[in-house]
Amino acid sequence: MGVEPLPDPGSPRVRFGAEMRRLREEAGFSQSAVAARLGCTQTQVCRLEAATRTPSKSDAERLDLLFGTGGGTFFAGLHRRIVARPGGPAWFMSWAEEVEPNALVLRSWDPLLVPGLLQTEAYARHLFSHGPRATPDEVEERVRARMRRRRILDGDDSPLLLVLIDEGVLRRKVNGPKVMWEQLDYLLEVAQRSSVSVQVVDPECMAGLAGPFMIAELPNGQPHTIHADSPVEGHVTADPIQVASIWSRYEAIRRWAYPDRMSLK
Repeated sequence: MGVEPLPDPGSPRVRFGAEMRRLREEAGFSQSAVAARLGCTQTQVCRLEAATRTPSKSDAERLDLLFGTGGGTFFAGLHRRIVARPGGPAWFMSWAEEVEPNALVLRSWDPLLVPGLLQTEAYARHLFSHGPRATPDEVEERVRARMRRRRILDGDDSPLLLVLIDEGVLRRKVNGPKVMWEQLDYLLEVAQRSSVSVQVVDPECMAGLAGPFMIAELPNGQPHTIHADSPVEGHVTADPIQVASIWSRYEAIRRWAYPDRMSLK
């Protein structure tokens, strides 16, 4: 796997972590003590301080209450700057930065588009450029973020990726023929990897019409986590009832999937 670049030392997320650590040490608190006040684990506190975890609004508010810095709004202000970044919305950054890179298995369903982890740069750029009020800088930042996501598929410790896509995805024109040929060639290429399975689903399958989703199987007995998309805001949760519902839908869709060899053909 390629070496991940260090977090930008000037970013609000790095400053959030650095100030959190400084104030914690000045107050004489252990990471476990702060974790108890935030309602999370010591590992999560460690990742917040190292800027490898995106803080939640609740994290920021509780830290402001704990340390009382900046009139009680210091961490909340940094959190607003973090979630305003154009690389992606806050709810999705938690998935892309905390769930996907640690997953053992990722199961994906998409009825409309090639899933983000398998998109080419040109395909992704065309999608982002047609977003509402998208500026050129925002488009380029989101494209870079999407390409960074693909790095989890490289190397010996990549997750097993099991992709289901509706047959119409292969025929939906995104930009022109050149972009689609490149995208389909990449799908064929990546599907040859032992860690990736791409199956096309019969268009008569009705179970998947509710929308795209992903299921992450995590290590060390951690609960499965889902990401379900919507036009307004996606949803990331490990709630057992919601996870079970998505699992049932995934299995219903999978029964309509063509075998791998037929899908590639």
